[in-house]
Amino acid sequence: MATTGVPGARAILGFDPSDPAFRADPYAEYRRLARAGALTRTEAGLWVTASYRLCESVLRDHRFGHRPDGADGAAWRRSAGARRSFLTMDPPDHTRLRRLVGRAFTARLVERLRPRVEELVDDLLPIAADPAGPADPAGTRFDLIAGLAYPLPVIVISELLGVPSEDRERFRGWSDALARGLDPDFLLPPDDLARREDARAEFAAYFRELAARRREEPRDDLLSALTASYDGEALTEAELLATCVLLLVAGHETTVNLIGNGALALLRDPVQLARFRERPEETAVAVEELLRYDPPVQFTVRAALRDVELAGTVIRRGEMVLLLTGAANRDPEVFPVRPDELDLARYANAETARHLAFGLGVHYCLGAPLARLEGAVALRRLFERDVRPAGGLNGVPAGGLDRPSYRDNVVLRGLAELPLTIRA
Repeated sequence: MATTGVPGARAILGFDPSDPAFRADPYAEYRRLARAGALTRTEAGLWVTASYRLCESVLRDHRFGHRPDGADGAAWRRSAGARRSFLTMDPPDHTRLRRLVGRAFTARLVERLRPRVEELVDDLLPIAADPAGPADPAGTRFDLIAGLAYPLPVIVISELLGVPSEDRERFRGWSDALARGLDPDFLLPPDDLARREDARAEFAAYFRELAARRREEPRDDLLSALTASYDGEALTEAELLATCVLLLVAGHETTVNLIGNGALALLRDPVQLARFRERPEETAVAVEELLRYDPPVQFTVRAALRDVELAGTVIRRGEMVLLLTGAANRDPEVFPVRPDELDLARYANAETARHLAFGLGVHYCLGAPLARLEGAVALRRLFERDVRPAGGLNGVPAGGLDRPSYRDNVVLRGLAELPLTIRA
């Protein structure tokens, strides 16, 4: 991550996301914040919590939302395009849009994708390898992020939406700019803000044309379903385009990070990696622990829609609460047994608390089943092979698992690259 920093970022957030130590291990900083109390207030007046119970309470509480009229929270994200996404809407608008999208994006549709996801992973792993030169007994080198974690979800979401294969590469620049744009506006330099808005406009123009074709000639794809009406209700064009943006970023970027963060965690822990390899029937349970341990989404925000008492403190209408869900996933009050350690058996116990990687409440991630499917298949297929860390990319030494390269994003935590070798 760039080390230039943002003036006052620590005063606003309670931590400095530009600190290389924070990028390498945000959880140490979260523990410091948690020791200060379940609910604290930064110098700039932002409420912050690393408590699982408080994060859970706010996420489920209809008195907290995104857009109270006149709230100061507008400074968190000024983009008009973001306001049309149901991700940042409150009921009843959120309820209507989520119901319409949910009717098209069903769990049944996701499960039908399993054979295709398995086929794509098997195809991508050889493609990711460097074909140049003679076979190396040390293994064939490839970058997990560029070779598998990135292309897999972008192909899947493109095929779901009915995007022609020749247009997929155009998504990369848009997705990178939009994912970076999920960070608070005050953390983004003007160039990043401009790239986000340009990407949103170009993406909207592309899907406006594609959606018009689907209305005239519907196909068996998600975009055709999204353009349809249900019981006389339909998405407006602006809502449709904002939903497509959301599906690209939320349905793609989080899966990239799940695969990358999950692979890194397993490579760093040989005992847990051995368990993962030996128990393929427990892959789904393992993925839940990987999501808890190092989640793709680190935090979210909510604003009080009215005066609300939280942990004995009155949160005034319009005041914002920063929910450190990544920290909450390691809260020792809820995960009392080695919360900072990876334990793939943790979710074999039905009483283990639900992690907050996909949120809770009305905004629970609609694409969670798809992310789980893609992450499980990718990691299972990857570690059926003899995979080992490699060095040399971006100056990372051989076996450089202690200093991996992370992307600049703050809300989304993910690797820029993960150099590996696969042995025959």
